Amino acid sequence: MTHSRTVELEGHIIDSGTIQRCFGAVMDLGGSFDVERFDVGKHETEESYCRLTVSADDPETLRDILHELHQNGAVLEDPSEVELVAAPADKVVPPDFYSTTNHPTEVLYDGEWIDVERIEMDCALVIDPEGAVDGSPRAYTKTLNAVEAGDLIATDESGIRVNPPERPRSGGGAFGFMQGGVSAERPSESTIREVAAELRAVKEEGGNVMVVAGPAVIHSGAGDALADLVAGGYVDALSAGNGFATHDLERSIYGTSLGMNVETLEHPRKGHKHHIWTISEIIRAGGVEAAVEEGIVTEGVMYECVANDVDTVLAGSIRDDGPLPDTVTDAVEAQNAIREQAHDADLVIMLATLLHSVAVGNCLPSTTKTVCVDIDPATVTQLLDRGSAQAIGMVTDIGTFVPTLAEFVLEGGE
Repeated sequence: MTHSRTVELEGHIIDSGTIQRCFGAVMDLGGSFDVERFDVGKHETEESYCRLTVSADDPETLRDILHELHQNGAVLEDPSEVELVAAPADKVVPPDFYSTTNHPTEVLYDGEWIDVERIEMDCALVIDPEGAVDGSPRAYTKTLNAVEAGDLIATDESGIRVNPPERPRSGGGAFGFMQGGVSAERPSESTIREVAAELRAVKEEGGNVMVVAGPAVIHSGAGDALADLVAGGYVDALSAGNGFATHDLERSIYGTSLGMNVETLEHPRKGHKHHIWTISEIIRAGGVEAAVEEGIVTEGVMYECVANDVDTVLAGSIRDDGPLPDTVTDAVEAQNAIREQAHDADLVIMLATLLHSVAVGNCLPSTTKTVCVDIDPATVTQLLDRGSAQAIGMVTDIGTFVPTLAEFVLEGGE
């Protein structure tokens, strides 16, 4: 016995590769399809439409195929309303709850398609029947640890429509659809110039720029350039770890990073103790802001973040020395703080940090422009593999990237 369902696809599904991915998914999963209608957009702004019937030998295979098609934006013909089940307890979701993608999403509830707020991957989708300001229904995401008993949780994929990003007809430069990839042979200077232009454009439009930074930014000597970007008003939020902040502060107090003079590459006597002495000084002062106010810290990224009121989240880990008083040691609290930064961001620049890049990437909608830079291709690859396919991946020395970026941004790219 054959099991079939009809689905619809609409948008720039040809030049975005959507239709090819859908056809391939059906065949790869052991199904078949019959194209019932295909209207091809013939102009730059004209969208295409496709209706196809998907068939499989058993309902389980058909369900797997429909799930894959759903991830690519397909919607069942004449979709039913979203199925909701109340959460039985705090932090407990129904067995078949819908796990969100990071793409813009809508739900069909009470006869209307509602945009899902604060979209990010791997969350539950909650409907509040009267949660909007005007008393109308509201749809939004919740992490599993934030789910409360009684929350109306979407199950399965019925009544849910995903809208993956599409390839812009006009190209899009470095931020064109799915033009990320990972390559050490990419023309770095021209790409950095495009990133700089985008950074300036975001700020000129009143947008929000978030930087995710690892300790290598300081070790490589790129800290001064990042501090210049902060001082110039080009950074609205900084997400980093205890190590990044410690070595940046150490450089201000002792002129070293992890005991090494960044300019001369010399290791002063007892330089290996500088980082722990730095932590001690900051603790004694009562925190980074207090250390800046007392004149203990007089330069660097953290100094400029305090001076320019940049939203800073330092997320701790089990290996941290100290840690600094400003470091958030509760993992869930740190995730929530990073999540708030990520949802406000219009452009995210990730600099030489695998764990923080993936953590922030998990919180980002696929519509947020993202740049990930690391000398290790694995960092960029893991970010993209986790679902942040919108990211531009650059495999290059962070010590070259940040100063070049700062030069192009602060000097207008000349």
